[in-house]
Amino acid sequence: MMTHTIKNIAVFTSGGDSPGMNAAIRAVVRSCIYHGIGVFGIKRGFEGMIDGDIIEMRSDSVSNIIQRGGTMLKSARSERFRTEEGRAQAYRNLQDKGIDGLIAIGGDGTFSGALQFSKEFDIPVVGIPGTIDNDLFGTDYTLGYDTAINTALDAIDRIRDTADSHDRLFFIEVMGRDAGFIALETGIAGGAEAILVPETKTNIDQLMATLKRGWKRNKSSMIVVVAEGDEEGGAFEVARKVKNRFDHFDIRVSVLGHIQRGGKPSCMDRVLGSRLGVASVEALLAGKRNVMTGIINNQVHFTAFDKAVKHHMDIDPAMLKLVEILSN
Repeated sequence: MMTHTIKNIAVFTSGGDSPGMNAAIRAVVRSCIYHGIGVFGIKRGFEGMIDGDIIEMRSDSVSNIIQRGGTMLKSARSERFRTEEGRAQAYRNLQDKGIDGLIAIGGDGTFSGALQFSKEFDIPVVGIPGTIDNDLFGTDYTLGYDTAINTALDAIDRIRDTADSHDRLFFIEVMGRDAGFIALETGIAGGAEAILVPETKTNIDQLMATLKRGWKRNKSSMIVVVAEGDEEGGAFEVARKVKNRFDHFDIRVSVLGHIQRGGKPSCMDRVLGSRLGVASVEALLAGKRNVMTGIINNQVHFTAFDKAVKHHMDIDPAMLKLVEILSN
C-alpha cells in the first residue's frame, strides 16, 4: 500500500445531521491552517463529492458557526456513491483539487462508504462519529447525543406539566430506530414510569402491571418513553394496546421527532466536536487511515472503521434495572 504525504484535506458531513457537526468542521479547518495544510469542504457529503461541489476553506469560512446546529456543509444520502462509476467520479474530483486525505463526519453508513472508497483508491480517511443515537463502538459519546438528550428531556418535562394538570398518561416517542440510549437516559432523567427500547423485548403485560400500580397509588400523571424502533411498533401502537386493555387511562401520545436533531449544540458537544476535529487532522498527518476518532475515559481513541461499524454499544443492564426500581 502506498504511503501519503498529506498536503490537502477535505472534510464532509454525511447521513443525518447532529448538533456539534459545525464545531467539528471549524476545528478541522483551523487545525489544518495551524499545521500549514490546505483544507476544503465538500458540500452534501458523497453526493457533493460526485458533483464536484468542493470549496476551499479559510479561517473566516468557519467563523461564527460553533454555536449553530445542523451542518454548514449540508448533508445528503447518495445512491450514486454505491456505484463504481459514482465513486470513480468522486475520486477524479478530489484529484483535480489535489486532495489526498479525507475527514468524514457521520455514522456507520458514512464510515462504510468511506472505507470502501479508501480501499479502492488508496486515499486515507479518518472519521468523526456524528450521530445523536450514541450507538457507535469506540467512543463514550457520539457528536450530538448530549444535545439531543437534553432537547428531548426539556420536551418531556414540559409534557409532564400538562400530564400532571390533567391526570393523564403520556406515551412519548423519541428517536432511536436501532438503539435505545436516548429513550433510556431521558426516561430516567424525566422520571418515566416505563421505558421501551429496541434492545429488549417489550412485555405489554409487565407494562400494564407497572401502570396499574401507579394508577392504584393515585399518581397524578404517568409517562412512558418509547424509542421509535421498539418492536411493538412505536408510541401510537403501544398506546393503542394499553388503551384496549385498560380504558380507565386518559391517554395521549407525543412524537418528538426531528426536534431532537436541531438546535444549538450543548457545551459538551461543542467541546467534543472541537477535540475530535483537531484529533482527526493530526491522525491523518501521523499516517492513520480508516479509523474513527472517539473519546474513551476522556482520552482520544482510534477505532478501525470496520470494528466501529460492526460492533455497537450495548445497553447497560444496570440502567434497565434502575428504571424498574424507580418506577415503584
